[in-house]
Amino acid sequence: MPVVLITGCSSGIGRALANSFKGAGFDVWATARRPQDVEQLNAAGFQGRALDVNDENAVGQLLSDIEQYSGNLDVLINNAGYGAMGPLLDLDTEALGRQFQTNVFALVAVTRASLPLLRRSRGQVVNIGSVSGLVVTPFAGAYCASKAAVHAISDALRLELAPFGIRVMEVQPGAIASRFADSASAEAEQVIATGSAWWPVREHIRARARASQGNPTAAVEVAERILAAVQQSVPPSRVRVGNGCRVLPMLARWVPKGLLEWGLRRAFGLNRSL
Repeated sequence: MPVVLITGCSSGIGRALANSFKGAGFDVWATARRPQDVEQLNAAGFQGRALDVNDENAVGQLLSDIEQYSGNLDVLINNAGYGAMGPLLDLDTEALGRQFQTNVFALVAVTRASLPLLRRSRGQVVNIGSVSGLVVTPFAGAYCASKAAVHAISDALRLELAPFGIRVMEVQPGAIASRFADSASAEAEQVIATGSAWWPVREHIRARARASQGNPTAAVEVAERILAAVQQSVPPSRVRVGNGCRVLPMLARWVPKGLLEWGLRRAFGLNRSL
């Protein structure tokens, strides 16, 4: 039975991926941070495990458990992550560090720990990025930068892991139905403050945090698309899925940068003096 490890399975894309891969006959190791989410994963028939992807000791123990109980790892899906929202200069160094620690550094750490098993199976790594790594918007600079880093890291890993027969796929979702907006809104509220220079446009900050839930694509549709790509004899290096996943990169590529930035300033209330 093929084995998949998926991080960040409490809801949204991660939980949908766990369901899809289980339905396709995979032995699914699904992780989440909260104990109640892990209980639900186990009740649903997954190998549910509590995991903070930022805890390298816990990551190492998890991979040891997978080797002991399953013996191999065919697919690693780095899905865990969150969005730090707010004006970039209102985020302190600690907040910026947390964003990159979870979305970027932990992705590399989990992949590093998985390498011996992936080499054995000549497996696949799937990194969940975002179109936000290609189209930078106001009030999501840290998140966009972290996903741009995921894009670059995925390209580097694809080259570096090729000699071991390990394939690397980056998924760049658009707007997906999930709890991402709830988390992003909570992050934004920690930053929004009366003393901020961007206080007059606080509702635009809140709107950016909720933007992913504007006509979102169902998470199950995303999961099925990723599963189908993984199962191809020659998996693609990049998958784009979800509302806006094609239009936004096209805008970034073909619309003159000055015009695109004018549109973004206007959309987010930054076309006037504050």
